[in-house]
Amino acid sequence: MLSDRRKAYPVPGWVSLPRNPTVLAYRLFIGTAGADLESNTVHGGAGAFDPRHFTLGRPVLRGLPELRELLILADHALRIPAAQARVEELARLEHGGESFPLLAFRFGPDDPGLPVFALFGGVHGLERIGTQVVLAYLRTLLEMARWDRATQDMLATTRLVMVPLLNPVGMYLRFRANGNRVDLMRNAPVEAEGLAAWHWFGGQRLTPRLPWYRGAADAPMETEARALCDFVRREIFPARTALSIDVHSGYGKVDRLWFPYAKTRAAFPGLPEAVALKHLLDRSHPNHVYHVEPQSLHYLAHGDLWDYLYDGYRAIQPDGHYLPFTLELGSWLWVKKNWVQAFSALGVFNPRLPHRVRRTLRRHLFLFDLFHRATRSPEPWAGLEPAERGRLEAQGLRLWYGGGERERPAR
Repeated sequence: MLSDRRKAYPVPGWVSLPRNPTVLAYRLFIGTAGADLESNTVHGGAGAFDPRHFTLGRPVLRGLPELRELLILADHALRIPAAQARVEELARLEHGGESFPLLAFRFGPDDPGLPVFALFGGVHGLERIGTQVVLAYLRTLLEMARWDRATQDMLATTRLVMVPLLNPVGMYLRFRANGNRVDLMRNAPVEAEGLAAWHWFGGQRLTPRLPWYRGAADAPMETEARALCDFVRREIFPARTALSIDVHSGYGKVDRLWFPYAKTRAAFPGLPEAVALKHLLDRSHPNHVYHVEPQSLHYLAHGDLWDYLYDGYRAIQPDGHYLPFTLELGSWLWVKKNWVQAFSALGVFNPRLPHRVRRTLRRHLFLFDLFHRATRSPEPWAGLEPAERGRLEAQGLRLWYGGGERERPAR
């Protein structure tokens, strides 16, 4: 739910704001039991998007306030010349007679070779806080772009791209998966190494009635996953320096910054750069709360989109520097402090009390700002000398991979 404090901008007259709906307790991961499986379809291809010419249906306005706010911010972004903003519709999804635009934002020059920072949210529909955190940063960025010369200079020399809500149908339905019951973060053509068949949380192909469904083996990637991959290939792959953060929630009691891989416990090829960026974060913000580590330290998974895209980037830009991170918000702490949340599917993944929502929305703004700055000034973490790279790689192996016992990263 959006608190009154989050309405930072006046609402255009073309957007109606009905009362917030009552929160219904859906079963964990599944949503409404026995709901019909309706397909998502695409209307048209990618193109420029004018929010003034798009109207949300009343049920979507009531049930998906994040999309409502996204349209409001899109309208304001296009009114700020210094932001150099473009709003693009990657796809149009249809479900239950309602239309859901899949929107992307681009800020800065059109040169795809410039350093780029990317933010993503809403991959899993139950994790509404991820989209809300990205929208909070977008709101701050737009306000700073109005008057702050430093922000304007950043947007003149670097690029910033966002997809705040990748899975609008899943969020509307209160599913983890999309409208076809496919888990988008298990949908890429990537097979994990040594993952037991009974580890369903790593991805399963048995039935869409169970969580973590990967989709049929012979089926193409889902519309949302394809749109994300096409967007990343177009906006990130041409850049020699790039960082991205995909915001999730639902694991652990602390906030974690994960880097690849999810498919293998072997060391990550970009390990020296990841260690250098960790040191940069530690020195710049010594009191930060993040645990920086490889995802494989906790579990393996099939079909991870960022494993797939990182390997694709390396194939095209072998000398480039791209680190995709996942910000995994420690939602178990919210449940521990307010155990009633455990009886709601949304409560397991999102803060419910207003002061915790506000704290979460402001907590990560400095991290996004630091990553954006790190793309503009990459010398501390990218383009390392061979000796320094070897030293940092040894540090990473000791820190996360058992002192170098695991397979060393391929160069």
